[in-house]
This record gives sequence, C-alpha cells and structure tokens, in this order.
Amino acid sequence: MRLPMRWLVLLALAATLQGCATVSNPDPRDPLESMNRTVFGFNDAVDRAVLKPVATAYKQTLPSWARTGINNFFANLDDMWSVVNHALALRGQAFGDSVGRVMVNTTIGLGGLVDVASDLSIDKHPATFNTTLGRWGVGAGPYVVLPLLGPYTLREVAAFPVDRQGNLVNQVADEGTRTGLTVVDVVDTRSTFLDSEGVINGAALDRYSFIRDSYLQRQRNQVYDGNPPDEEPLEP
Repeated sequence: MRLPMRWLVLLALAATLQGCATVSNPDPRDPLESMNRTVFGFNDAVDRAVLKPVATAYKQTLPSWARTGINNFFANLDDMWSVVNHALALRGQAFGDSVGRVMVNTTIGLGGLVDVASDLSIDKHPATFNTTLGRWGVGAGPYVVLPLLGPYTLREVAAFPVDRQGNLVNQVADEGTRTGLTVVDVVDTRSTFLDSEGVINGAALDRYSFIRDSYLQRQRNQVYDGNPPDEEPLEP
C-alpha cells in the first residue's frame, strides 16, 4: 500500500521530532532551528543513501547533451509558470521576456529541449506564486525544513499548493507518465548540485547555517529582482 506524500512527510516529521535538541539563541529568522536541524539531518541521510547515488549514476551514464536537453525541457515548463506569475505581479518586462522565451524555445527549440532564447539574449526571469506573494507584500515568515522536501519559508509553504498546480507536469493525465517525469525532474535537479557540494563542504563550518543563509538570500533576491534592501524588518 502506498501512502500519500503528505502522510510520509508527517510520519518522518514525527520520527525526527523525537530527536530534537534545543538550540540556544536560534537565528530570529529560524525560530524552529532545533527541529529544523533534526529534519535537515534526516533529509541529508536520505539524500546520501538514495538521491545522491541515483543523481551521480544519472550524470555518469547520460551524455552531457542529453542532460542539457532534459534540463532545458523542464526549465521551459518553469518559464510557462513564470509567465503567469509575472502577469499577476504586473511585471511587464519580465512578462514579455518570459513569453518570448516560451515561444522561441517551444517552437524553434524543439519543445524546449534547446535553449534558443538564451542564445538570442532573451533574459530568464524565474517566478513562482511564492515570489508573486512576496511582490504583493506578503512577508517570507520563518524558515522551516520539511521532511523529504527540504528548505522552505512559511510563505512558500502557503504558496506550495498553487505552485504545484502551476507545474505542468502535474497536469499530465497518465499517472505513470506524470510520476516518471517528476522523478526525472528531481534527479536532474539534484545532479546539477553535485559539483557544488565540495565547495559548500569546504567553505562552511556549519552546513546547515550556510545552506539556510544562502537559501533565504536567494529568496529575497528573487522577490527584489536581485536588489534587496539593505535591511528588512524581522517578521513574526
């Protein structure tokens, strides 16, 4: 019997909560740091045991041109969702660029397998409903690490159901095809981080803090188009 993902997440969370150790003086952006560190450790163990070996085999087996094509295909789907979110945020230039990228890559780029748009210097502007909420003034909220799913902000958790529906892979009717595409997307995404792991492990005294700070900075950069304000009020 297969359990839905939400139940797997809840079961994993219940298991990891039992091992939580209190962190003194947690980062104000990370009030659940004790729990998050435990869940981070659980996720890291699962990654090392399952996902990383699969991603490594994927990278070693498939030629670079095939992996590039797969990555471009899913990136084109992301651009389609970006079009919707730029429209909701009334971002004219980003909307126009994203529409252009989708049209060029879907047609000339063979369904998105070839990133012709980048060769034509059409800028990419990633956007999700999470970033749209941020541009509407909704605060990021506290940082949280979810079992099996990884780092999120509270705003991102709230946006997750909408972003999930906006992912065109989830609109594929056939369950087998939909699952296969999802697995390939996850493995391909994980493979893109293999080369950066050595840098992170070598530069970071605390991997958890390094990843958290980098993630939150990336979130802010996306909302503020790469120019976040110098200071941001702490959010509840």
